[in-house]
Amino acid sequence: MRSARLGAPDIAARGPTGLAGAVLLAPARAGDDAWPKGRRLDTADAERLWRAAAAGTLAALRVAWPAADDVHEDVAARRLALAAMGPGLEARPPRQSRVDLVAVAAGVLLVRAAAVQALAALEPLELFTLLHGQPVSAGEVVASAKVAPHLVPEALVARGEALARTEAPLVQVRPYRAFRAGALVLEQASPQALARFEQGAGQKLAALGSVLGPVRVEPSDDADAVARALRAVLEGGAQLVLVGGVSAGDPTSPFFAALDALGGRVVRRGVPAHPGSMIWLAEAAEVPLLGLPQCGMFSEATAADLVLPRLLTGERLDAASLAELAVGGLLGPGMRFRFPRYGEGAG
Repeated sequence: MRSARLGAPDIAARGPTGLAGAVLLAPARAGDDAWPKGRRLDTADAERLWRAAAAGTLAALRVAWPAADDVHEDVAARRLALAAMGPGLEARPPRQSRVDLVAVAAGVLLVRAAAVQALAALEPLELFTLLHGQPVSAGEVVASAKVAPHLVPEALVARGEALARTEAPLVQVRPYRAFRAGALVLEQASPQALARFEQGAGQKLAALGSVLGPVRVEPSDDADAVARALRAVLEGGAQLVLVGGVSAGDPTSPFFAALDALGGRVVRRGVPAHPGSMIWLAEAAEVPLLGLPQCGMFSEATAADLVLPRLLTGERLDAASLAELAVGGLLGPGMRFRFPRYGEGAG
């Protein structure tokens, strides 16, 4: 790339042909005409600017002439965006030299953070995103690609593309799927508490495109009885089971013995997020079981609201996935954006 600041005499001496193909490094204005920075000057642009300089309405230009291996910022940004883009996204046209990736449908954003950081370390390439695991809406911008200079070497863009494709996809949105959820309450609860549980869980599931089946109540200390209740929920066609009244910190709960009897397993007891750090995740017959120590907590906003949306995309979470909740897991009022948009009365 060769660049220069041209005064009016320089512009006049070069003529239109000396300007055509150059890229503006700063905005230009002549009378009522304006050209934004980053614009590649075509023949018509060059003619108008040359005439403006000759007429004294244009004092100076800052321009660069591309080398044979230079790539314009709009092209570079689009190439990076397409290399990073995974399922559930579409790329918008360049705007101010930035290419945005938007969600095609509502779902959960998944980001390969280490790979994004590695790409962004290739100065001056830029890729920036929302948070990994963040619920997003259809049409929402979830990531953007950009380069800092108006012209960048082809080899650098190709290097960024190669890195992105090696770790592909760097960014994707998993859309929500329609699940039929079962519910099992294993604590003594008043009719009012059960109604709050059913309402809260039902509203949250409905907001994400799923439905809640009948709530089965089995407040028993008998592991066999709990196992029968859980088996009945699973055999009823539940693709996800919400369990209320079992604490992650109580290994004596008959639920865990019942889970073992059914060949299930605990994925993780407790998660590194608050409130809701005592939630747990298990599996039985390849069906995820999401539980809280008190059934009433499903009507509140807790760490369960970081886990539930991901389960409703069909993602199979493991202990490492849940450990990722630690960063951003202090769920104060300022972290409300991490929860889905359930609507009124649903946490």
